[in-house]
Amino acid sequence: MISNEQFEKELDIIISNAIREDVGEGDHSSLACIPVETKGKAQLLVKEDGIIAGVEMAKRIFKYVDSSLKIEILINDGEFVTYGDIVFYVEGSSQAILKAERLVLNVMQRMSAIATKTNKFANLLEGTATKVLDTRKTTPGIRAIEKWAVKIGGGENHRFALYDMIMLKDNHIDFCGGVTKAIQQTQQYLKNKNLELKIIVEARSLDEIKEILNVGGVYRILIDNFNYKDTKKAVQLIGNQCQTESSGGINLETARKYAECGVNYISSGALTHSVYNMDLSLKAININ
Repeated sequence: MISNEQFEKELDIIISNAIREDVGEGDHSSLACIPVETKGKAQLLVKEDGIIAGVEMAKRIFKYVDSSLKIEILINDGEFVTYGDIVFYVEGSSQAILKAERLVLNVMQRMSAIATKTNKFANLLEGTATKVLDTRKTTPGIRAIEKWAVKIGGGENHRFALYDMIMLKDNHIDFCGGVTKAIQQTQQYLKNKNLELKIIVEARSLDEIKEILNVGGVYRILIDNFNYKDTKKAVQLIGNQCQTESSGGINLETARKYAECGVNYISSGALTHSVYNMDLSLKAININ
């Protein structure tokens, strides 16, 4: 996985690029009608039940726009919220609050939706030893906050990108010329490059699982698009030789059944690619 330092850099990149995109040469709407010395206060209102996420990211955004803004947090990341809840107050330069408003809302609405969906998966898996993982099926440019939201919702992060873990999937195996060859060449590559990266290998059949185990040196086997019966067989076959992960169209209707097959993890792209933003709003309040 990526380091905390790299993750922090990703967050800074997201904020700076988003402000560049949204503000450009200036927020002319605010500049035109609000004097620069005007002070204001606003509240983040919840308009839909769910898990709130992005509070800490909102703090970073406000501080990036204007370090003098004061934020009073009432509800923290990961807490369940209901319609009418106030998550935080922000106070200071009215121009700065308005400059940050849309980015804060876009981020928090997206992150809260992901956290809420992830929490539903996590609740379904209670009582099993299985954890839910995200994937790389994220929105380009904002992967860091989407994966952060998964953690807030009770899930676990898979690899962050192509550089922090090896995953040999069907196309790698087919292009390379087979499972054994793909694993052996990968192991030699890591040795030559002096890299310590974990290896995950996707299996499409029980025979491929046997072949993977025969080669050895694999951190986790991805049991892809197996039915429940064959997933149980795969778990029994693998035993404690390496970790197991089920994937392939897993949703809220099927997650529990796959967990009951005994896998260590299930991964679902739906955590990040199939969500509807939570309804939130930032409203000015009278401070006179």
